[in-house]
Amino acid sequence: MAIGELTVDELIENFELFDDWEDRYRYLIDLGRKLPDFPESEKNDINKVEGCISQVWMITRMRGESPSVVDICADSDAHIVKGLIGVLLTLFSGKEPGFILQTDINDLFDRLELGSHLSVNRRNGFYSMVERIKAFAAANAA
Repeated sequence: MAIGELTVDELIENFELFDDWEDRYRYLIDLGRKLPDFPESEKNDINKVEGCISQVWMITRMRGESPSVVDICADSDAHIVKGLIGVLLTLFSGKEPGFILQTDINDLFDRLELGSHLSVNRRNGFYSMVERIKAFAAANAA
């Protein structure tokens, strides 16, 4: 199943299928493998997400009219981080800015039990990506 076809509820259900965190990590890495292609020409300082230990690039754009939604494309040089990008794309890409601004990312983070299984650096990088998406949504909210 492609990232764009996965719902948040399905993502949570898929994580709950695995009792072992090794299996959850493998699932997270698999999510990262399903990311849409990111253009090499866009891997530049403008699109680089600050606050991530790994290299992370992100493009956010508005698409459509009435309602306009946020499209997100991102990539990383680290497999786990690519999986975290998959989680964020599942949650935020294709959603209206108001939805993004109202979403409690901590709730999803807790439900997926990511907090206790990610390093502090990866957690900080995850939240840096969230902040960038939310800032874009705030700038484009109606």
